[in-house]
Amino acid sequence: MTSGRFVDDPKSLPLFVQPAADVASATPRHVGSVLRMPLAPPQAAAEGVDWQMVASLRAKASDQLSQAVAADRGRLDKTGQQELGRAIVLELIDTAMVDRVNAGSASMSAAEQSRLAHAVFDSLFRLGRLQPLVDDDRIENIIITGHDRVLLELIDGSLLEGPAVADSDEDLIDFLVFLASRSEVNARGFSEAQPRLHLRLDGGSRLAAAAWVTPRPSVVIRRHRLMEVRLDDLVERQMLTPVAASFLSAAVKARRSIVVSGCQGAGKTTLVRALCAEIDPLEAIGTFETEYELHLHELPDRHRIVHPWEARPGSGERGVDGRQAGEFTLDEALVDSFRFNLARQIVGEVRGKEIWAMIKAMESGTGSISTTHASDAVAAVRKLVTCAMEAGPHVTQALATSKLAATVDLIVHLDLQTTTGSAGPTRQRKVAEIIALDPGEKETGYATTHIFSPDANGVATANVLPDAYRALTTYGFDLSGYLLQQGRTS
Repeated sequence: MTSGRFVDDPKSLPLFVQPAADVASATPRHVGSVLRMPLAPPQAAAEGVDWQMVASLRAKASDQLSQAVAADRGRLDKTGQQELGRAIVLELIDTAMVDRVNAGSASMSAAEQSRLAHAVFDSLFRLGRLQPLVDDDRIENIIITGHDRVLLELIDGSLLEGPAVADSDEDLIDFLVFLASRSEVNARGFSEAQPRLHLRLDGGSRLAAAAWVTPRPSVVIRRHRLMEVRLDDLVERQMLTPVAASFLSAAVKARRSIVVSGCQGAGKTTLVRALCAEIDPLEAIGTFETEYELHLHELPDRHRIVHPWEARPGSGERGVDGRQAGEFTLDEALVDSFRFNLARQIVGEVRGKEIWAMIKAMESGTGSISTTHASDAVAAVRKLVTCAMEAGPHVTQALATSKLAATVDLIVHLDLQTTTGSAGPTRQRKVAEIIALDPGEKETGYATTHIFSPDANGVATANVLPDAYRALTTYGFDLSGYLLQQGRTS
């Protein structure tokens, strides 16, 4: 009876020999032309697998592996644990095959054993039935509203139905609990007492989940496909015009502080990566995020010096200062960063009081970049004021407004439009507005100028250019093109 052996493929992914299908398409992670091909069934290797058997074998393998790691007193590194896990999985499958034969049942073929071993290993060390979807380079977002209600958003904006990712909602929740507890990068709790989960997966994807407080478990996995992206790439994808791209490029080089706003999934993180690509490769950058999403530190050819900070929520009881043990905030990271000789401070998504980290970064005048959720550019200002006031009663609306007006230079708003055609629903992301923010005549007010406003198609087009921004021509701003968009000649 042959059970095979594990080998590593060129992508260094643990695979079992004789897989029923090749690894997912190896499409490059940078922007390029996208073929709108039908999405093939995610990994035929997962077809025909007895998932109840997988869950049982995973539980046994996990227990044996935990005992072995404990006996080794933590000296076994991740690679060693995976090698030991391979051996444990193979032994368990051999034992299961013997038990089947002794019980009078038919044994599995070598190919079936291969698929079973692959599934158990994925469940033990990777993402189980979700792994084929994450491996498919055509998929950007995995949206789950129940174990059998899965929607896949491709990198070209189209939406497709996906396969079930568990046999039941209970099985899906059980796997999420296991996934949260075993993650090496940032293990979290997930239970009725902690019904929400935000997790950076080992491969860099972001997972958000909720259960017990929702009718069915809800999960969104965001794959960051467009890593090495520039503004020119976004122009090619018709996300913004060449004139708007030249303006934003010049603004970054001139160290203007920028906030990128938009709804969820509008492409804010992608645009920030493209803006950061305009920074000189030798400038020292610090990134401050609740969960790593920008991944600038993984692009050494583009950014030579990156110091990435990630917040840590902490766990257990709160101390006399009201903080949980092990908590590490973005404010603390920012204070530490001033000893790192940074040229740029990039604060990730602003959802609450972490806005003060953004304000501190922008007050340093280094040309910081941040993101936030908002329905339009002006609404983003109101949203940021509200976030600032969440820091406590000592932060008044007047203080928050004056601070923002004095530190934020530009707000770039992204619009996300979903349309349904003969090929199914598609999503189009566009830069719709670019506004300048200035202190108002009163100390507690602010003034906005729409430098670019949405045209009939919702694309940001030249509107009113403050005199102060004409100087951006020194940094490559296409002023002639801007004036032509206004209907005038230079």
